[in-house]
Amino acid sequence: MKKKILFITPPYHCGVVEVAGRWMPLGFVYLAAAARRVGWEPIIYDAMTKNHDHTQIKARIRELAPDCVATTAITATFPDALEVLRSAKAVNPGVITLIGGVHPTFMDEEVLEYDGDVVDYVVRGEGERTLEALLRGLDAGAELKGVSGLSFQVDEKLVRTPDRTLMGSLEVSHDEWDLLDWEDYTYFVIPKSRLAVVSTARGCTFTCVFCSQQRFWNKSWRARSPEAAAEEILDLQKSKGANVFLIADEYPTQDQARWRAFLERLAHAKFDGYLLMETRAADIVRDEAFLPLYRKAGVIHVYVGLEATDQKTLDFVKKELELDESKRSLALLREHGMISETSFVLGFPWETEQSIEETLRLSEEYDPDFAHYLAITPWPYADFYDEMEPHIEVFDYRKYNLIDPIIKPTGMTRMEVDRAIIECYRRFYMGKLRRLASDTDPFRRDYLLRSMRLIMNSSFLKTKMGSLGEMPGEVEKLLRNMK
Repeated sequence: MKKKILFITPPYHCGVVEVAGRWMPLGFVYLAAAARRVGWEPIIYDAMTKNHDHTQIKARIRELAPDCVATTAITATFPDALEVLRSAKAVNPGVITLIGGVHPTFMDEEVLEYDGDVVDYVVRGEGERTLEALLRGLDAGAELKGVSGLSFQVDEKLVRTPDRTLMGSLEVSHDEWDLLDWEDYTYFVIPKSRLAVVSTARGCTFTCVFCSQQRFWNKSWRARSPEAAAEEILDLQKSKGANVFLIADEYPTQDQARWRAFLERLAHAKFDGYLLMETRAADIVRDEAFLPLYRKAGVIHVYVGLEATDQKTLDFVKKELELDESKRSLALLREHGMISETSFVLGFPWETEQSIEETLRLSEEYDPDFAHYLAITPWPYADFYDEMEPHIEVFDYRKYNLIDPIIKPTGMTRMEVDRAIIECYRRFYMGKLRRLASDTDPFRRDYLLRSMRLIMNSSFLKTKMGSLGEMPGEVEKLLRNMK
């Protein structure tokens, strides 16, 4: 009988991302393929999407009786990820427990020092090859000190094996899509949609000081061939009925020729689905000549990380972006019928009420379709953590979600920052609502209307921000008439 490995998403909810849709755990699909390659039976249990709590998770573990339980964590989800493994040990003290992801990769010593009773192994960095070697070693009863990319304890002492070299090729065939409950995944903005998450590249070569991904991927960038990436999307549309695809890449457009070939392949195949993606504002400006191809290939929604409206802050976070590129990228997306989304980071140690007011004014001038006002959150492994540490007042990792301020600026309280962020949202979106009815692009108008309805009906956002204000009558009428 094959041994079973159960992959569980930690049931952490902070509301914002979940307003728009339910997103599949793509990383578990790749890890499940690795487990199958060495003869283990993988099971993916997306407890977060199913909105299951820890009591239900424990019952599911008991029912499935896995030999190994694995989870993943960013900083905000880390406490709940640990609770998942704690439940696994409570059900079966002999079960093998694994944790991977960004936070455990860089905080392995902390994880094992304080939680070594529930965590057997930390899988650091890119996980597929490490998981294969670990499972083979467990089957053979081998010495695991020879498995690169692992951290664990021996006699209460940390063992950290050498870092594993990144995979040379991302073209690994797999059939693990069958392990997902596809009916769970949808993009609420597109009625009756089925959502897939795909990856065409990994990593980023830029050095933004607040970003965890550039460290996780060792400032590298690797890509799949444009043909293979496009064919996967076309196949999932045909075999699983997916019509909305989130491209999960940190930076899909780095190689312009490759990116254009990917779009051309989808356009040539007359792909009739929708693509959601993120990239750098500078690349949108770079690609101005073939932005019509973006739309023809299905790109409808682009997140560009602007982060700030003043050059001083952009330079501090090493964004390598000019302010005129920020504004131009948003205008180009609108001009070519795509939805733009961006974020502005607030709450730096030098923040004042006046600087936040200026950020709001300029963000309204930039006029993205969606704006997020985020609380600066230095992860404990971020490049600028030491510089920010004297200003940190919150040490509950669940609050490290870019929503709850954890830093106290010199001239403000955290509560004042929180209220200012809420006011930014209220004023930006009330202004946006007043202009919605006059948008002459039917696709953009309907898309934005549906999105606004989701925002205004979100119980999480109502709790966090209260009412955004009185909805303009013409917008309320349009919403009532929408199917």
